[in-house]
Amino acid sequence: MLRETLDHGDTTMSAHTHASHGGGPHQEPGQDKPEHDSHAHSTGNLELWLSLLSGALLLVGWIGARSMGEDATIVRVLYAAACLAGAWFTVREAIENLRSRRLQIDTLMLVAAAGAIALGHWGEAGLLLFLFSLGHALENYAMGRARRAIEALAQLRPETALVRRGQELVETAVESLQVGDIVVIKPDERIAADGFVVVGETSIDQSAITGESVPVDKRPVVDLAAARATPDAVSADHRVFAGTLNRAHVVEIEVSRRADQSTLSRVVEMVRSAENHKSPTQLFTDRFQRFFVPAVLALAFVLLFAWLVIDEPFSASFYRAMAVLVAASPCALAISTPSAVLSGVARAARAGVLIKGGAPLERLGVLHALAFDKTGTLTEGQPRVTDVLPNEGVREETLLGVAVAVERLSDHPLAAAVVRDGGERLGSVLLPTANNLQSLTGKGLRAEVDGETVYIGKRTLFAEIDTARLPPDLDARMQTLESEGRTTFAVKHGERYLGAIGLMDTPRTTAALVIAQLRTLGMRQMVMLSGDNQQVADAVAKGVGIDRAHGNLMPEDKVTTIRELQAAGDVAMIGDGVNDAPALAMASVGIAMGAAGSDVALETADVALMGDDLSKLPFVIGLSRQTRRIIRQNLWASLGMVVILIPATIFGLKMGIAVLFHEGSTLLVVANALRLLAYEAHLGKEQSSVQ
Repeated sequence: MLRETLDHGDTTMSAHTHASHGGGPHQEPGQDKPEHDSHAHSTGNLELWLSLLSGALLLVGWIGARSMGEDATIVRVLYAAACLAGAWFTVREAIENLRSRRLQIDTLMLVAAAGAIALGHWGEAGLLLFLFSLGHALENYAMGRARRAIEALAQLRPETALVRRGQELVETAVESLQVGDIVVIKPDERIAADGFVVVGETSIDQSAITGESVPVDKRPVVDLAAARATPDAVSADHRVFAGTLNRAHVVEIEVSRRADQSTLSRVVEMVRSAENHKSPTQLFTDRFQRFFVPAVLALAFVLLFAWLVIDEPFSASFYRAMAVLVAASPCALAISTPSAVLSGVARAARAGVLIKGGAPLERLGVLHALAFDKTGTLTEGQPRVTDVLPNEGVREETLLGVAVAVERLSDHPLAAAVVRDGGERLGSVLLPTANNLQSLTGKGLRAEVDGETVYIGKRTLFAEIDTARLPPDLDARMQTLESEGRTTFAVKHGERYLGAIGLMDTPRTTAALVIAQLRTLGMRQMVMLSGDNQQVADAVAKGVGIDRAHGNLMPEDKVTTIRELQAAGDVAMIGDGVNDAPALAMASVGIAMGAAGSDVALETADVALMGDDLSKLPFVIGLSRQTRRIIRQNLWASLGMVVILIPATIFGLKMGIAVLFHEGSTLLVVANALRLLAYEAHLGKEQSSVQ
């Protein structure tokens, strides 16, 4: 994702990233109030230029002091101008923080600089403010790289679209597009809205949404009325998404979602908000700072009275207290986790993976077990009718006609297969009329055909509704198919059993490789959850390399299994985001496959694989582990610098040197976090233990 835009975003700086530095109030777990917004300003490069100006004035002043002395008027003026340039944005933000009753690092730095000025150390104050403002600007720029990777998403959608109005083409603002509008898309143009193809065939580059590197062929929908009625059920061969690129021919699409409801818009909003959903580590550092900062202020206050204990003037004690205040400010600590989370989320987005915040990003790296849905996750999700078994005295056309008529009313994937393949076998045969469809969750369907009740479902369904049960011969034939990995269901029309139909869903070609890669990453407990019978589940599990399969599961049974697995640690559930919503919600991390265009997947899952590509799973788990490693590195670096600087300033380290190391450590942790933007999975070299 963001393949084309990550490295070409606007270079404008966005928000100062010393968010929550110092002792301001912090939100409690579960609150999503953005912290970074407190420092936001649209200043472009002005802050950087002012900091450089401050440095230049400071240098000229220092040169003048060497020749004319520190007390020369021109030297004092140059130092004062350096202080003013360096403090310009710091003062603005400190005022904003104080208005909001937040005591943050900007305020502490100003207090320290003012203290130095009060003691007559104008050069020292200028150096402090110069280094702080320069670090402020450079850090802002570095963090802006990750933010620009996210904001570039919003630029993928064009501003206008060619809409067909009768025989004319009218250029219309994308925001004005309505559901049902026909939009003409020319070659090498980006698609303006989510919809489906109604005229023409082409290839679409969907990398901006799904991360797929190869363009995907698109063709017109066959049943326009059905597509309009249930646009979310339209197959991938016909669906298009806003922000994707038409690579081949002119096509016409029908808009199925307004601009503000498109997959692109929803992803942009969710990725933006992910920064404000705190990870466990960030919540810990927030709690730590609430105690640490008051302790630092107390220490600085005590040091003000050092002159009462040791033989030194008050000015020396005051200077030392200010230096400690600077040295102990937890800038690097505050930014260490948010910078890594933001970079990790941006890197995942570029690969077509939506991660909703720091919590799921961290949890992915400590998973105890993985639970896979079968259909559409480990398998292609495109079952085919392989067997048609008419009962004695029943024609195949009669069996298929009733089955297709009823299944046309259902949106289940198996129903679509029966309608597709059964319709091909029937050809021009006239279908009976079916109505009053009722879904029997996990068991089958009930409907009415020609005034008589029709049941279509598993063998267990008929054991419940019919004391006579299935005819023994039909039952035996269905069992044989099931032992071979088929999914079977019987059809009963009125009091008459018409026969049975068998379907088969083949494993994904990449499934076995993905499971092997996950084992390389240290995943030893991987289970498959399926509503299909146990034989089918066992056959698929064996084919892809999963040791344990659970078949015949109702949706609530999947939830129960997830709970049992969670007794030993964090568990991720990987499903299609629609049928598996309860299990996705129950799991420690819910991962939705093929989430592009799916409202349920985007809302329910913690992690969404936007494309229908299972191979992204090892990538995102490896990314999570790398993110956790970088967070730990950043925490050690930031805390280590504070541990070193506090005693160093107590024993005489100059304020200017302290702020140099202080800002240097902050830039170091941000630069370390930015390494995640270049993360590439090397599964053969990944550590096999859970990090």
